[in-house]
Amino acid sequence: MKTDELREKYLEFFESKGHHRQGSDVLVPTWDPSVLFTPAGMNQFKDHFLGKVKLEFTRATTCQKCLRTGDIDNVGRTAFHHTFFEMLGNFSFGDYFKNEAIQWAWEFLTDKKWLAIDPDRLTVTVYKDDDEAANFWHEKIGLPTQRISRMEEDENFWPASAPSQGPDGVCGPCSEIYYTLENGKNVEIWNLVFTQFNRVGEPPDNLRPLPSKNIDTGMGLERTASVLQNKPSNFHIDSLFPIVQAASQVCDTAYSYDSDEGRRLRRITDHVRACTFAIHENVYPGPKKARYVIKRLLRRAVLDGYQLGMKAPFLHRLVPVVAEMMARPYPELMDTIERVSSVMQREEADFFRTIDSAMDRINRVFLDMKSSSKVMIDGHEAAGLYQTYGVPPELFQQLAAENGFTFDWDGYREAMQAHEIISGDDQKELFKTGPIETLKEALRSSNFVGYEMTKTSATLKGIVVGQSKNERLVPSVDSDDPEAEHVRVVLDQTPFYAESGGQVGDVGIIGGPNVQFEVADTQKSGDLFVHTGRLVKGSLQEGMSVAATVDSSRRDGIRRAHSATHVLHHALQKVVGSHAQQQGSKVDYDWLRFDFTNQEALTESQLEEIETICNQRIAESQPISWKNISLTDARAAGAMMLFGEKYPDPVRMVSMGEFSRELCGGTHAENTKDISLVQILNEESISAGTRRITALTGQRALEYLEQTKRTAIAAAQRLSSSIADLPLIAQELMQTVRKLKKLVGGTSSELLPPIVGNASTTAKSKLDHEAVSSTAMRAAVRQTARIFNVSGDEILSRLESLLADQDTLRNQIENASSGSAISVEDLIASGEILSGVRLIVQRVDGANPALMRQWIDKIRQSSQEPTAIMLAAPAEDDKVTLIASVSQDLVKSGKSAGKWIGPVAKILGGGGGGKPDLAQAGGRDISKIDDALKQAKATWASF
Repeated sequence: MKTDELREKYLEFFESKGHHRQGSDVLVPTWDPSVLFTPAGMNQFKDHFLGKVKLEFTRATTCQKCLRTGDIDNVGRTAFHHTFFEMLGNFSFGDYFKNEAIQWAWEFLTDKKWLAIDPDRLTVTVYKDDDEAANFWHEKIGLPTQRISRMEEDENFWPASAPSQGPDGVCGPCSEIYYTLENGKNVEIWNLVFTQFNRVGEPPDNLRPLPSKNIDTGMGLERTASVLQNKPSNFHIDSLFPIVQAASQVCDTAYSYDSDEGRRLRRITDHVRACTFAIHENVYPGPKKARYVIKRLLRRAVLDGYQLGMKAPFLHRLVPVVAEMMARPYPELMDTIERVSSVMQREEADFFRTIDSAMDRINRVFLDMKSSSKVMIDGHEAAGLYQTYGVPPELFQQLAAENGFTFDWDGYREAMQAHEIISGDDQKELFKTGPIETLKEALRSSNFVGYEMTKTSATLKGIVVGQSKNERLVPSVDSDDPEAEHVRVVLDQTPFYAESGGQVGDVGIIGGPNVQFEVADTQKSGDLFVHTGRLVKGSLQEGMSVAATVDSSRRDGIRRAHSATHVLHHALQKVVGSHAQQQGSKVDYDWLRFDFTNQEALTESQLEEIETICNQRIAESQPISWKNISLTDARAAGAMMLFGEKYPDPVRMVSMGEFSRELCGGTHAENTKDISLVQILNEESISAGTRRITALTGQRALEYLEQTKRTAIAAAQRLSSSIADLPLIAQELMQTVRKLKKLVGGTSSELLPPIVGNASTTAKSKLDHEAVSSTAMRAAVRQTARIFNVSGDEILSRLESLLADQDTLRNQIENASSGSAISVEDLIASGEILSGVRLIVQRVDGANPALMRQWIDKIRQSSQEPTAIMLAAPAEDDKVTLIASVSQDLVKSGKSAGKWIGPVAKILGGGGGGKPDLAQAGGRDISKIDDALKQAKATWASF
C-alpha cells in the first residue's frame, strides 16, 4: 500500500466512525509558546481536551505534520527515527473512550477492507494498573494474555512517569500496538492515550478522575507504511526512498543500507525534508528558537555531505524531489520550490565557508589534549563548536573516538541547556494552569463586539490580581488595595480588540459612575479577552454591570495603520514579486512594521515605487469591507493566504476595492482615503531572507513629511549642498573624518583632505528645496540616515558632531605644524634643483606622520617646479618614519615614490611602500638616518 493511500484510508476510516476530518496544523505554531514545532496531532486540540472552547464536534481525525529533535542522534542510524514525520490521529473530546478506541484500532489494522494486517503479527502493551484496557484486549479482541504486556509508567503513561514525577495536570495511561517484523523484532506503530486523570500533588492518591475522559491516539505514517510495504526502514518506503536515491546521485555516492555512507544519505534525506517544510512556512535558518533548530538541521546535513566529499552547496538540489514526493497531501510545496531552494543554498554556502575552519579547530583541540595528556573532550568546547560552526556533537565524538578520546556528554548538555537550545517536543508544558485557565474553563469565550462599536455595557465575569506565581482570582478589588495597580478583568462581552495578528490591544476605560478602571492593554487567552490595567477609583466586583469604552482616537489610528499593511502588501507583491509574503507585522497608532520574505535589500527606486503605489491606492478612495465566508469561497475569491498559516472555517475576508483580499481578524478603516498617507521610514534586514519595512500613516505621516522637509533643507544648508547631493556630501564627510583620524594616529599615508561643508560658501547653492519633490527629499534623508547609521530625526545632531570632529582633527594637525621648529619655507629652501626637479631630502626631528604629510601637501601646492620629497623623522622608541612624495608630473614620466622609498628603508632595517605619488615606510635603526638620506639622493639620481 502506497503512503498516500494509507493516509487517505486512515482518515476515511475514522470519518466513517463519525469523526470530523481536520487539516494538519502548521508545523511551526508561532501562537503557542509551549512548543517550537508541532510535536503531535493532539497539539491543535489542547483547549478541546480541556473544554475551554465551544465544541463544534466531539470526534476528530487528522494527519499532522510533526517535527521533533529529541531523538535526533538516532536519525539515519535506526530504521524508524525521523525529525520530520506525519502522525495519523483520532481524538475524542468527552465522547467515546477505551473500548471504542481499542476496537476501532484493531478493526482498521486487521479488517480486509482496510489494512488487512495479519492479527498474529500484532502485540500490545498496557499500563501496569490498567485492567480495563488489558481485559478489553483479551476478552473482546481475543488477544492471548502472553501477547499483552504490562509496562511501567515510564513506558505506558502520558506524560511519561507522570504519576510519580509529574507534572500536575491532565494525564493518563497508554496502550501501544506493535508489529512483529520478519526478523522477530517488534516495532511500535500506534499509541492509544487514555487521558482520564488529573494529577494533583505527590503520590499516593494523586490521580483524580476527570469528569470528561478523552482519547488521543497517534499512528506513525512512515512506520506503518514500512510495515505494509515490507521495507527494512522507513527510508525505503515509496515517499522517502526517491529522496534517498536523489541524495545518492547528487552526492555521487552509492547507497548501501548498512554503510556509513548509507546512514549519511538517510540523514540528509530526513533533514532536507524537515527543512523544506519549515522554510516553506517562512521559518528561515537563524540564531534563535525554531530558526536555530532549522539552522542546525541544515548544517548537520551539509556536514554529512562534506564527509561524503561535497565541497559546494548541494542540499537545495533536493528540494524539488521533496516537493514532488509530498505533493499529494501538501501541493502548496510546489509553489515555493524556488524560494525554499534559494534560502537553503545561501545557508549552505555560508556554512561551507566555515567547515574547514571548524575541522582545523577540532584538530587543534586534539593536539592540545595530547600534549596535556587529557582523555575527555570538554563538553563546553563541543557546545561552542556546535554553536559557532554547527558541528554536531556526534561527529565530534566520532572523530574523538578515532583519536582515542572520550566525550563529556553531561557537560555538553549542560552548556546547550544554558543556551536554551531546545527541540520543542516536550509536552509537559502543554497544559497551563492558573486563574485565567480557570476562567477559560468556566466562560470559554468573550463576545467581541468591537467590529461594530467602541462602547458597550457588559457584565464583569472575572477579576485576577497579582503577577506571575502570585496571581489569583478574587471576587472584588478596591482602588485603595496595593494590588489595584495590576489588575486583569474579563467581561461577558467587550469592544476592546485583543492583541492578535500583529495588531496591538486596545486601551480605554471600564467602569461606571463611581468606578474607573484604566485599560492599558488587551490580550487574548484562547477565546477569552483579558483586559489589563489599574483601578484608579472605586471598587470592581464580580457580576457588576460596567461600561466598556475604547479610546476611539487611538483605535482610529490603529485602523488606518492596519489597513495600510494590506495596501503595502499589495504594493510589495507588485514591485518585488509574489514571494514577498508577510512574515509578521505590528500595527499601532498610525505606525506599522511589516516583515516580508526577500533575499536582498530593496533599492531606493523600489521603495519609492512601493510608496507611490500605496498612496495611489489611498487617493483612489476605494471602499474597505469585510465579511465572514467559507474557506472555499475565500480561495475562489482570490484571497491571499500565507504559506504556513492555518485558517478557521469560516474566515473573515477583508477586501479593499478590487486590488486586495486578505484573511484578517483585525479592525480596519472604511475607505482607503481614511489612511490619508503612507510614508516609509526604513527598510532593513532582520534575519537571513527576511526584510522589514517601517512606515507611518495618517497625522504621524503628515508630521513626518514636514519634519523630513525641515531636516533636508537644514542639512543641505549646513553642508552647502543641494538636496539631491546631500547623501554624496554626507558620505564625503564621513570619509574625510575617517582619513583625518588616521592621519592624526599616524596610520595613513594619505595627504590632508579638503574641508567638507565650508559654511562660507553656503550662499553659492541658494538651495533647491522649492523645486525638489517630497519623494526626492525623503529619499535624500533616508539615504543620509543610512550613511550616518542613525534615524532620520538624528541626522542633524550627527552632522554637527561630524563637522565638529573635522574641525578638531584639522586643528590638531595644524597645531602640530605651528609648534614645530621647522617650517615649510625652511624645507623648500633646503632643497636643490636637479634637472628641473626640486629635490628635498631632509631629517625632521619631532615631527609625526600627519605633520610630515601636511608639509608635503603645502610644498606641492607652493612649489613652482616638479618636486621629489623624502622626509625622515626619528621617534622616541628609536624607530624611524619615512615619507616620500613625487609630484604628479613626475609620476607621469615614470617616477614612483614607492620604488624610491624601498632602498632607503632597507638601510634603516625596515620596509614599506605606497602609491606612485606618496609612500610611507619605517625603520628600526635610528643611527642610520644620515646614511639613509644619502641613499635617497643617490637613488633619485639613478632614476
